[in-house]
Amino acid sequence: MTQSPERPLDPTAVVLCGGAGARFGGDKTQAPLGDGTVLDHLLDGLPDGWTIICVGAPRPTHRTVAWCREVPPGGGPVAGLAAALPHVRTDLVVVLGGDMPYAAAPAPGLAATLEAEPELDAVVGRDGDGRLQPLLAAYRTGALRAALPDPPAGTPLMRLLDALRSVVVPLDDPSTLDVDTPDDLARAAAAGGGGPA
Repeated sequence: MTQSPERPLDPTAVVLCGGAGARFGGDKTQAPLGDGTVLDHLLDGLPDGWTIICVGAPRPTHRTVAWCREVPPGGGPVAGLAAALPHVRTDLVVVLGGDMPYAAAPAPGLAATLEAEPELDAVVGRDGDGRLQPLLAAYRTGALRAALPDPPAGTPLMRLLDALRSVVVPLDDPSTLDVDTPDDLARAAAAGGGGPA
């Protein structure tokens, strides 16, 4: 089945799941939330037409996804992107943290904003405290590949933004909520929805 020429190809979602979860006490993406896990909540909310690549040790999910692994394991989010990008076949990629159960809500809007602004390389979410969220952002795949350092492991994710022409979009809670601690999980369980401010 082919898409009409008037409709851009759906982006690929890259979901980073390689963190150690030290503050949580284990794999926070596997923490129970609703009728699944934190990761399931995120994946189930993404549009049906999107290809999803998860980076980290493979684990069961409600939704069918492709898995790859960063090198070295635990090498950080930039290493995770370097592992995923060779598998991306779309012009746009939406990058999400696997511990952000409500990040799916604003993801299509971030991609649509980038698609409509050809001079931009990235559209990056900003949370209610004013912090940039590069793991809740849409990127042009080619620009993101070009910005990757060699080697990528250990590079701060914010450094990639320095090389990209980006715009910041404010987002409402709980879309920017990430589960780093048991208290965060309790907040996520009490939350719902979320999207552009």
